[in-house]
Amino acid sequence: MPKKASNPPIVENLQDQVEGLQEQVKPDPRAHKRPLPYRIGIFVACLAGLLFLLSYAPPEQREVLWRAMTLQRNLIVPMLTLGLLALSLLWARGQEIDNRAFLFFNLRGRRPRWLDIALGTFSQLGSGILAIGLAVYFLRSNRDLSLQLVLGTLTLSLMVEVIKALTDRARPFLANPNARVVGWREPGRSFPSGHTSQIFFLAALLNHQMEPGLVLGGLMYAIAAGVGFTRMYVGAHYPRDVVGGALLGLMWGTLANLIDPYWVPFFLVFG
Repeated sequence: MPKKASNPPIVENLQDQVEGLQEQVKPDPRAHKRPLPYRIGIFVACLAGLLFLLSYAPPEQREVLWRAMTLQRNLIVPMLTLGLLALSLLWARGQEIDNRAFLFFNLRGRRPRWLDIALGTFSQLGSGILAIGLAVYFLRSNRDLSLQLVLGTLTLSLMVEVIKALTDRARPFLANPNARVVGWREPGRSFPSGHTSQIFFLAALLNHQMEPGLVLGGLMYAIAAGVGFTRMYVGAHYPRDVVGGALLGLMWGTLANLIDPYWVPFFLVFG
């Protein structure tokens, strides 16, 4: 009987590398979990901050806000979708698909240094600095919008941290040793993307308030989508984090338009 031919060493080496990469795209969802007491502490602290801000609203205004929220049926679909996205994080196969999509956006194609710098800088449009700058710009000409920008940015940041504490999803660069990180390694958890939520909040709020028309309004959402893409490019978020952030930002922008400028006393006290 003739002996079965064995693979050359170089082929076996390549097979080992391929198997290693295949294992890397199957991250353990239990890895990099934070201790439960720490998560509870973050959740309670952020929720308390959110309730603290809301406590400055007079009772009749809170009632009006709640009634208006229940009448906004267009919020039901994104709210349910965001909930399903959060639940899908428990789905192991979904995690694998999400990870493959992340590696595609994060590693695919040439990445010259100038492109890293350009997209890394563009990504920071969702850091909240743009919202604060616009709030200062509109402070004299449109005080209500200025207050909505500040209030919406602060409360949205807290809501993002509350959801992150609940989902406790690790950043993709922790589960993928080969992931590219442009700039610094973002701290905190991954779901949802805070930068994406902030820039979609801005786009939704400004479209409601300023009614800029189809072209300029579409450009705002295109910029928001571009920021979402860069969050995967710089290695900070999975695709589902970006989608979740976009849904949350859109909902927050709509809710911000329901809030009257009853936050003036808050700013008078702390301003």
